Amino acid sequence: MPSIRFFSRGRTESQRGFVLVIALVLAILYFMLMTLIMIDSSRAQGEAQRYRARVVAAALAENAAELACAQMVTLPSGVGQLQDDQGRMYGTYRRLGSNPSGTGPPSDARFEVMGEADTKGVLNQHATVFLEGHFNGNEVHIDFSRHSQ
Repeated sequence: MPSIRFFSRGRTESQRGFVLVIALVLAILYFMLMTLIMIDSSRAQGEAQRYRARVVAAALAENAAELACAQMVTLPSGVGQLQDDQGRMYGTYRRLGSNPSGTGPPSDARFEVMGEADTKGVLNQHATVFLEGHFNGNEVHIDFSRHSQ
């Protein structure tokens, strides 16, 4: 094993440029990685905002349908609308008349409910809810539902 007195700085001069190049390459790779992480996080944030807007729009549309049906057993039609910090909702309810299958009471047995909503905020989203059903006395039965955005 050579002693420390045989160590010469002259031998390391050729390696200094190599170490500098490696340090620069590592710094560039590090900043590229940070850039990719920032791009991915902004994409994930955009997806999260879109998902939240869709969920809020669907919930508002269902609330609009429920608001329109507040007294559906006693009234032949209804309208409900409301606007708040989340967005705007509008719902309609109407009775269609007798059940075409012949089952149940002969009149005022079928109904339709439509709910619409638009969200506020960074991303605006629109959603609708459509319900079709019938009464069996004072019991409400939903036969068909369609949710869209």
